[in-house]
Amino acid sequence: MPETVPTLLALLIVVAFAVALWLMAAGRLSLAGLTFLGASILIYMRERWRRGDFA
Repeated sequence: MPETVPTLLALLIVVAFAVALWLMAAGRLSLAGLTFLGASILIYMRERWRRGDFA
């Protein structure tokens, strides 16, 4: 059975990328950039969680 937290973070990352792409297509580039930044922070948090380095 997969771990819950990394799985939820992966789903949030996919949603964040989809929202960022939609914002880019709509011309809201600064907000899209912030959303991409948020997705990259989520990726970082997920990888730290998987390594057990989340203290």
